Amino acid sequence: MIIGVPRETLAGETRVALVPGVIGLLTRDKHEVLVERGAGEAAHVSDRELETAGAATTASAADLYRKADIVFRVQPPVNEAEQMREGSAVIGFLAPLANPDMIRTLARRKITGFSMEYVPRISRAQSMDALSSMATVAGYKGVMIAAQELGKMFPLMMTAAGTVPPASVFILGAGVAGLQAIATAKRLGAKVEAFDPRPSVMEQVKSLGAHFVEMEMPADAETAGGYAKELSPEFIRKEMEAIAARLPKTNVVITTAQVFGKKAPVLITEEMVRLMHPGSVIVDLAAEQGGNCALTEAGKTVVRHGVTIAGPVNLPATVPTDASQMYARNLVTLFRHLYPKADAQPDFADEIAAGCCITRGGEVVHPHVKSAIG
Repeated sequence: MIIGVPRETLAGETRVALVPGVIGLLTRDKHEVLVERGAGEAAHVSDRELETAGAATTASAADLYRKADIVFRVQPPVNEAEQMREGSAVIGFLAPLANPDMIRTLARRKITGFSMEYVPRISRAQSMDALSSMATVAGYKGVMIAAQELGKMFPLMMTAAGTVPPASVFILGAGVAGLQAIATAKRLGAKVEAFDPRPSVMEQVKSLGAHFVEMEMPADAETAGGYAKELSPEFIRKEMEAIAARLPKTNVVITTAQVFGKKAPVLITEEMVRLMHPGSVIVDLAAEQGGNCALTEAGKTVVRHGVTIAGPVNLPATVPTDASQMYARNLVTLFRHLYPKADAQPDFADEIAAGCCITRGGEVVHPHVKSAIG
């Protein structure tokens, strides 16, 4: 099988879908790897490194798409779906609900599409879970942004000029991004509190040394797949009250609350922002999904009522070296599960294959996607 790795074309995307360290796994399985020249430059991966690891390179994206049996990508092939060979396959973050026309094109051209964000969150698929890997990067980077924007230092310091108290950091959401944000803020010496509507994460929060903000929790706050559910308006109102009570004494708020496939819930209103001291910082890691703060502007850092509100997008692309390494390992692990031998085909009775397959045989086959885009 010929595996094609094109240069990412989305503005600001610096990651690459394959790195030298995993190419050997593919060539040992008798696959050929073809990479578009310069695909890894932004992630500090040279063509020479890729070639030394066993890949061939081509200067032409058209040549790559013409030859590849399967394409490895980071971002969806929004402008490339028509270039891919009919009957081939693609693995990447396809964002099917945001790109219905692209999904229809893949189906029409009988391209089998596997979407990394739809890999089931089950124990045997943990090593394929690119969403969690990228959320880890985002959680870390979110704290770095907060530390840069905040006008005070994070750790407690005993100095000749007196004691500097630690920064107070409040994390909303204790999924993978939130837990990494907690761990990073604690390493920097901050005083950390966290809130999440899922009771199951309380012990994880406490194990990282943070205080868990408790309130009456709903019994069904998460899906069987481990994702947060969309909660009732009444519960969100109570949640916002609990958050508002802590804002006047908080220096940094990092929000990570997202509902898979839906707009992020607004947890911080403009009135709540007014409760924060001037110079405080909000880093909204849900900015790409609409934001957890009503004043967030995706891709921008703004100041409102004296509070700095950062709405970063595609944070993993700001750490391309490690993000590419992690993503490539997830992707290759999934690929080898789907295609255990060079001449094998995916077993669509398998929960993992069925869960992440969006298009196959000329149809949109994922039930949720099919019902959403028609």
